[in-house]
Amino acid sequence: MVSPTTPTDPGPTGLSLTPGLPICQTDLPLDWYQEEFKPYAEEYLALEDRTPEVVFPWLDSYVQPALDHFGESLLLLAHFYMGGEIVKLVERYGGSVSDSYALALQARAKPEKTVIVESAVHFMAEAVAILARPDQTTWITNPKAGCTMEMLAKDYQVEPAVDMLLERYGDDLTVIAYMNTSGRIKALAGRTGGAVCTSSNAHHVVEWARRKGGKLLFVPDQHLGVNTALRLGLPRERLVTLPDPRRGAFRLEDTAGGLEALDRSEMILWGSECGVHTIFSAEMVRWWQERGWRVLVHPESRPEVVSLADGVGSTQYLWSQVARAEKGERLVIGTEGHFVRNARAEGRRRGFEVRHLAEAGTAHAAAGCGCATMSRNDPPHLAGMLDLLRRGEAPDLNRVLAGDSVDERTGRRDRLDPEERSVLIADASRALERMIEITEAARA
Repeated sequence: MVSPTTPTDPGPTGLSLTPGLPICQTDLPLDWYQEEFKPYAEEYLALEDRTPEVVFPWLDSYVQPALDHFGESLLLLAHFYMGGEIVKLVERYGGSVSDSYALALQARAKPEKTVIVESAVHFMAEAVAILARPDQTTWITNPKAGCTMEMLAKDYQVEPAVDMLLERYGDDLTVIAYMNTSGRIKALAGRTGGAVCTSSNAHHVVEWARRKGGKLLFVPDQHLGVNTALRLGLPRERLVTLPDPRRGAFRLEDTAGGLEALDRSEMILWGSECGVHTIFSAEMVRWWQERGWRVLVHPESRPEVVSLADGVGSTQYLWSQVARAEKGERLVIGTEGHFVRNARAEGRRRGFEVRHLAEAGTAHAAAGCGCATMSRNDPPHLAGMLDLLRRGEAPDLNRVLAGDSVDERTGRRDRLDPEERSVLIADASRALERMIEITEAARA
């Protein structure tokens, strides 16, 4: 059995659970909850307030029986980008909070964990499911929790483009799939001899792929692709970006510069981006630097922002900078809003200042609510998921299998048949395992 910590204990990320601290929460309308989860949402909304002193006992009444029931077989997961309430709660109940690379390895690294519950977005849970053993089940607290970047690189959008590129370049094409893609796109990477990457290892993976020769297709974030290429010394003229998928189907000839630009390129970029990180501008970076702040940004930001920042890296890198910050330091972080709020709370606890990059020129601390789709995971979803699992009544929609595609608006799921899923797991696992091999070799 996993015992919860007391409300004043900081978890592994150092987030203080001080009594009286309001829980940051953007409640979903009741009609956004699945029918099975509405009773938990109604109870949560009826609580007298959202402070830990009130929320924790309510949540304990559902989570603790599940912890007792499942014991050491249960694993709770969350991403750094989750709101402070979920990060604190997952840590409180003995779970793990980390970046997408570490999350993907959880099932493989902990074979004794046979019931895995993730409070994050669907592609993260699916990556866990792809690498899981047959006796491990993966569940997501809200199947509608998606990623705008993944939504702009669905299989029905990317596969026609890959078919056209394969027809033109054949085996010379290698697909690099960012972790923020579905299993179906990761399988494309596996089938073309490519690999998956994360923001922390993209430079290692792209460097490995370049040594193979030929052309690279980097899916889906064009800015991470450009920033990675520039870091490796690849000239801008050797990069080309495919048309914006939001404009609908396209031909290769529609690419800026046409087929000649594609033929000259070494790295082809899918034409989408992350809405969270593209709000940042070079002017924001300069504004803070002129006032003596150190600016740290995520590499999904625009290249002009990355080139000016004092530090650039993944969520793991950004949190490591927070963890190492000394008293009196002043940090500005350009990434998802919930992450920055968690970092700000850590700064208050240890005596340094943290601000959000988008607050440049403003007199208030509001910088949006962060990734809106990730925010679809909340305390009622966590309580309901664990209680329903304990009772044997968990909705099948919350079970995550490799290859599942869920419409983030309607919740409608497209599930592959067993034979198709087996093929996808083989291809996607190959791409994920290749990423792991490249990353661990670089670390060694």
